Amino acid sequence: MGDQVKSLIHLEIREDTVRDLRGRQSVRTTFKLSPRSIHALSILAAQLGIRQKSLFDYLVEDVQTLRAIAEGSGTAGTAEPRVAKTYVISRRTLENLERISASYNTPRDVLVEVSIERILPLIRREREKHERRKQFLADLNEHLARDAEMVRRAESELGRDDPVFQQLLAMLKAVDACCAAVEGCVDRGRRMEDFTGQEEKG
Repeated sequence: MGDQVKSLIHLEIREDTVRDLRGRQSVRTTFKLSPRSIHALSILAAQLGIRQKSLFDYLVEDVQTLRAIAEGSGTAGTAEPRVAKTYVISRRTLENLERISASYNTPRDVLVEVSIERILPLIRREREKHERRKQFLADLNEHLARDAEMVRRAESELGRDDPVFQQLLAMLKAVDACCAAVEGCVDRGRRMEDFTGQEEKG
């Protein structure tokens, strides 16, 4: 009897696992979206350092949210031109989209478009942080310039073998590495500056 129970439990786990793995399988599908939505998805994925597939699945895999979007999509859609764009998404996400689309007679493209619109406030917040990061970078560069001048004076007045000069030089190298890292963050966020212009034009 115990062996039969163990066998049944093992079977249930195995079937659940297979269904889960099938749901995670990647598929390619094409949507017609506004350039702004395509751009928004791209820049936020890059800013957060994640794959577009992961962000897309996060936005669209929630069935309850899709139903709410479908129920309130009567006014969705504008004269804004649409562009065909192919994405890699999970099979579960695609099945959810198609099921809700059929149930509510709402085009998949509308569901996706409105889902992506949900990330616009996040992009605005990230853009505000980007502007503050740029100011910190400017402050850091000024700090680096002052430190570099102090290290030059220490080298001239104390010599390169002096322990104080060595400590100041180590500090300068650390600040320089910090500046480079912050500059990399700022450079990664510059695509959001372009998004500002598109949003205002829209």
